[in-house]
Amino acid sequence: MSTPPNQSYPGGAPGIARRIDMRAARRFFSRSTDGADVLSREVERRMAERLELVRLDPARILDAGSGRGAGQALLAQRYPRAGIVALDAAHALLAQSDGRTGRSILRRIRALATGSHGDGRSGIVCGNFSQLPFAPRSFRMAWSNLALAWADDPLPVFREMCRVLEVGGLLMFSTYGPDTLKELRQAFASVDAAPHVHPFIDMHDLGDMLVAAGFSEPVMDMEVITLTYPDFDALVADLRMSGQVNAAVDRRRGLMGRQAWRRVCESYEGLCKAARSDGRLQATVEVIYGHAWRPEPQLSDDGRSIIRTDFKTRPSGAL
Repeated sequence: MSTPPNQSYPGGAPGIARRIDMRAARRFFSRSTDGADVLSREVERRMAERLELVRLDPARILDAGSGRGAGQALLAQRYPRAGIVALDAAHALLAQSDGRTGRSILRRIRALATGSHGDGRSGIVCGNFSQLPFAPRSFRMAWSNLALAWADDPLPVFREMCRVLEVGGLLMFSTYGPDTLKELRQAFASVDAAPHVHPFIDMHDLGDMLVAAGFSEPVMDMEVITLTYPDFDALVADLRMSGQVNAAVDRRRGLMGRQAWRRVCESYEGLCKAARSDGRLQATVEVIYGHAWRPEPQLSDDGRSIIRTDFKTRPSGAL
């Protein structure tokens, strides 16, 4: 499987050339079935386990790409005193998340009209995580589960996360790696050259982007999760129900012919035949986890270098 060539960013961080149709991505997730995102919930649970190794007591947490808000329960359980702000670009998902909080119909209507609500520490915001509508240093922690896969370029997202975090604040995220759905990508490649699975970014490139965005001490790791399905149609149905649909700008539009679709199915069966477990088809998912810290700034807001000094007073009469 190949990915588009790397391009250079200021600071030396490589990126990947890809374009995501955000309008289509919002539509796919808005049509997703509640409860179908089993993989996302499992990854979120595993990411939450990594918080056991982190000493942090945040007053405010940003959940970027919150979806229906399932991750907020995990965060609230670990940080019961923290205010949690949920942000997502899919308005329909946020509305469902809001309904689960038991808010009155009037408050929900007002919230939807203004785009956000809350007590100043908690709330729900419809917005783009590459242009966060928050003041600098608004949060002690930023959390994002499997949302970066739908960003054209993660670098602006990381820069925004760094901007809204306090000094000493933590960013923790998960996303998909390049081997995700490699069997599906290869099966479709046997029929045409159109991108049916949009490209995902390598773990090392993401680490470089974190540094270029201003973070320090990035830690990256990866694991492979293998999903199994009774047949090819079940795999495709699962992807559609969970909203995990190809949103590349240059994706193929329209339906594929029956013969071409049959060739894709046969190709997928052939790829998985050797590794087939108990008669089920496998699907590979590469999950990348990362976290990094917001360091002391090296430049002032107007671009001047910051030089820190530590003056010590000598006792009277000392040389």
